[in-house]
Amino acid sequence: MMNLTPTLQDCELLDAQDPLRSLRDQFELPQGVIYLDGNSLGVLPKTAPARVAHAVTHEWGQDLIKSWNTAGWFTLPQRVGDKIARVIGAQAGEVIAADSTSINLFKVLAAALHIAAADHPHKTKIVSERSNFPTDLYIAEALCKERGYALQLVEADEIPAALQADVAVLMLTHVNYRTGAMHDMQAVTAQARAQGILTVWDLAHSTGAVPVDLNGSGADFAVGCGYKYLNGGPGAPAFVWVHPKHTDRFWQPLAGWWGHAAPFAFTPDYQPAKGITRYQCGTQPILSLTALDCGLDAFLSAEALGGMTALRQKSLALTGLFMQLVSTRLHGHGFGIATPAEEALRGSQVSLTRAAGAYAIVQALIARGVIGDFRAGDGGQHPDILRFGFTPLYIGYADVWHAADHLVQVMESGEWQDARFAQKNAVT
Repeated sequence: MMNLTPTLQDCELLDAQDPLRSLRDQFELPQGVIYLDGNSLGVLPKTAPARVAHAVTHEWGQDLIKSWNTAGWFTLPQRVGDKIARVIGAQAGEVIAADSTSINLFKVLAAALHIAAADHPHKTKIVSERSNFPTDLYIAEALCKERGYALQLVEADEIPAALQADVAVLMLTHVNYRTGAMHDMQAVTAQARAQGILTVWDLAHSTGAVPVDLNGSGADFAVGCGYKYLNGGPGAPAFVWVHPKHTDRFWQPLAGWWGHAAPFAFTPDYQPAKGITRYQCGTQPILSLTALDCGLDAFLSAEALGGMTALRQKSLALTGLFMQLVSTRLHGHGFGIATPAEEALRGSQVSLTRAAGAYAIVQALIARGVIGDFRAGDGGQHPDILRFGFTPLYIGYADVWHAADHLVQVMESGEWQDARFAQKNAVT
């Protein structure tokens, strides 16, 4: 961060010097929009419309069922998974792109409990963070009721103390969806392993945003999202990673035919495929996988420019710049910054808090073309959040300055108090 309040000219100079600036040209970005919600839905890669159209009109329209072979539809989940592996510190053949994050979490959490029951039958708890993404907690709650486990929810700073001998699984989201706070995966995994606890990591807000090294950290299971930083499109398939020492120990609970060792043998009994392929269930969504493949190609083009190391450096610079502008230009407007200032502890977003009006302020910004989002608090320890994602593939420094300037104008003019901005939409 700069010592003084950065000017627009400062930010334009940073953009001119940015070695990653050419990556922006690979994405469709509407004129007049500063898109700070790529941590919720990534933007459209320019190659995706033609590629998906070809899959529709030629592969499906002309070649029909032959395309399972001629267009490689059947192996697309593995090929996309191999590309994701390059981003998360996994090896080829260790990741499968399939289903949704929620479904994949059910698979790996059930598998982890299966292993725990076999190896440590006295362990009876799953530990997770109280502010974890709700679907993760719902899946864990359902499995606990089904299998007789207890779900223990703690605050982030209480996790080390919660890792007791009766804990079977520690389930965490690497980067918190509300605050952008990031766990030290290697350190936390080591703490859990010392107590014989398996780790399940949700990488929804990490993959493509921060460096991840699943194998290097010694993690056991991971799932993640394809439609955020990987730009796979709305509802894009998610992915699953399982440490190779675990993959062949058990059936995953959704034993569908695509996870069979020989799906076209059509045997009446289930024989799981070797390795990560068994984590598929039913027929996978080929058109959505095609779009995700385009998103990954655009993302992986950054490898020639320094890859995740360069993207992470720019991400930290963008988030640091926004935090500095909020601290200096919006002092006195009631904002707090929930995202950690320490670089090692934050993801690629900045979350602001405010005692009142957070939703309306976000809506007023959206009306100006600055798109972030709102996340409700619980009325207690976790306040309402104005959330802004900074995707280094296509966000520039001048974008950050303009976004902060719009926020200043929204607050100084009081326009956020217009009644229309308080009307809640179904999706916030």
